[in-house]
Amino acid sequence: MYRIIRNSAEGGEVLRQNAADSIEYLTFPALSGTGMVGHLFTTRLGGVSTGDCAAMNLSFTRGDDREAVLENYRRICGVLGVLPQDVAASVQTHTTNIRHVTAADKGKGVVRPQDYQDIDGLITDEPGVVLACFFADCVPLYFVDPVKRAIGLAHSGWRGTVDGMGACMVKRMTETFGSKPSDCIAAIGPSICRDCYEVSEDVASQFAVQFDGTQVVTPGREPGKYQLDLWLANKLILMRAGIPENQISVTDICTCHNPDYLFSHRASHGRRGNLAAFLYILNQEV
Repeated sequence: MYRIIRNSAEGGEVLRQNAADSIEYLTFPALSGTGMVGHLFTTRLGGVSTGDCAAMNLSFTRGDDREAVLENYRRICGVLGVLPQDVAASVQTHTTNIRHVTAADKGKGVVRPQDYQDIDGLITDEPGVVLACFFADCVPLYFVDPVKRAIGLAHSGWRGTVDGMGACMVKRMTETFGSKPSDCIAAIGPSICRDCYEVSEDVASQFAVQFDGTQVVTPGREPGKYQLDLWLANKLILMRAGIPENQISVTDICTCHNPDYLFSHRASHGRRGNLAAFLYILNQEV
């Protein structure tokens, strides 16, 4: 398997590297351990796309050949044990908008058009409905409530993070399914790390207000520049929303440190495809 550059882990196996034929993918042992979900986070390996989108691109909006993207879906869905027509995809515009997805949404964004826009978060309590969000440096957020048997998946870039997407997801799951934050298992997926994520003062100042004294924002390598820790910011948001710290898995893999393995917008200067996070409730308890 590909040799990943990992950041310092918080202890234990945070993310597991897996392979199925030529396809490599990542999973969180903490989510698998609930026994109620199927999930993964894709890598670049094992698809059929070419050029900047090589090889496992899951986005139809990056100039890739549509048939290649559909074949990539068939391959990755085969690993998940589902079909492309089971997938309901987000339409990400850096909002905190969340859609309650049902079986009626299956296939939307993959094999049939979406009838919704501006959706960065998805939730469901219906088995077999596969949630999908897309990434190339931004933060994937996974949520599993094993008590109410409900799940959520979200895209959180810097805008979504400063606006509290993680807390919005917890609140929506509480309102919709009766979830208790203390029951939820959460995971922060592969994304850009603090060392790679330099931001300007206008962005840094917004985080300084929300996370004063937490080391979410630290001085950069030159005046007027700052290093932003989206992993820590999202962890703090989830903890403030009531999810216990020991029920939050935080990635130790940076997209920008591994551009041949994971699509990175910053490392590629925008010439890239999209990774995808998938999450669904198994049809029966195991």
